[in-house]
Amino acid sequence: MPDTVLVLNSGSSSIKFGLFDISAVEPSLLCKGLLDEHEAKPRLVVKSPAGEDLFETRTEAPDADGGHLFADVLAFIEDRFGERHLRAVGHRIVHGGPDYSGPVALTDDVVAKLEALTPLAPLHQPRCLAPIRALAAIRPALTQIACFDTAFHHGLAPPASRFAIPRRYEERGVRRYGFHGLSFEYVARRLAEIAPELVAKRSVIAHLGNGASLCALHHGRSVDTTMGLTPLDGLVMGTRCGTIDPGVLLYLQQHEKMSIEDIQHLLYHQSGLVGVSGISADMRTLLASGEIAAREAVDLFTFRAAQQVAMMATTLGGLDCLVFTGGIGEHAKEIRSAIGERLGWLGVRIDATANDDAHERISSSDSAVDVLVIPTDEELTIARHCAALIRDRHAT
Repeated sequence: MPDTVLVLNSGSSSIKFGLFDISAVEPSLLCKGLLDEHEAKPRLVVKSPAGEDLFETRTEAPDADGGHLFADVLAFIEDRFGERHLRAVGHRIVHGGPDYSGPVALTDDVVAKLEALTPLAPLHQPRCLAPIRALAAIRPALTQIACFDTAFHHGLAPPASRFAIPRRYEERGVRRYGFHGLSFEYVARRLAEIAPELVAKRSVIAHLGNGASLCALHHGRSVDTTMGLTPLDGLVMGTRCGTIDPGVLLYLQQHEKMSIEDIQHLLYHQSGLVGVSGISADMRTLLASGEIAAREAVDLFTFRAAQQVAMMATTLGGLDCLVFTGGIGEHAKEIRSAIGERLGWLGVRIDATANDDAHERISSSDSAVDVLVIPTDEELTIARHCAALIRDRHAT
């Protein structure tokens, strides 16, 4: 009986998922879908790998933990792929803290440790952990595996990992962890496949989406990144501020009399593109808008991105390759072009036609830096980790 793993990638209001056959060395996608809890009637949509509709349902009376949707997913899998054995469910967990540098089978003790990290990722960690509880209630015997966004950056070392605060806090785990690691891991592996000559060179991967960060890559390893202790730091994002003067936070607390909870809500939900534009957190909406505030928000986004690519290049001692990925990085040609123009002094030259057509390689022939567009696949990365962990456990 062929083995499968179900991969869940939890976002702020929806969960992407994929069912993978792990019988071969490389997992293969059997179906993919979306659990959308944002609408009044939560919706489950399942599609084939080619995008054909396979199944859709809505729930009239949702339960608190979303268990109804997961039960529907499992029922669909059993009905459609009943000849296969579901070995595990793999989860994207945003924060692994200092303890987890690779995938781990979930136990009550592990879940408790991950819950304790919620203050470091209050927007994401609870959303990542909720499906674990829901599935444990439905299928307590089903193996669940955590894969961490922080794991790819686990080898970050001082000075890149260090804050300039009293050392006693670093000893308590207050350090730069980095995120989007599952995406960066996929892109790094794909880059090695399509351009092996670049592996040993100095590369920056730009994961640009509603959440956005950069990774400085050398010999396939993360040596620096723009996010830090939490997913707030670094680039301007859809609703998150990115890098900010700490004095702004003190001002808001002391003079605007904002509570810690109010400031947290402001930084995670009301800042970034939506805060600057006052229009939308969606880059597509802003690019289509004629409003000055929309243009200013886009300008700040590309300014910060280029500025921090240069920061990553400083860590690397130069720049040989720039890779765009993520929803904005893969689809917004205007953003790629604007960032490229700002980095012209580093030798970045983008070919307008290749960029407009979203070719894999969009750098011009006279560019000193290779510029590529590589679609990411976090779900496949999770499936690979789950398959490897299952094989290792079986071997022992």
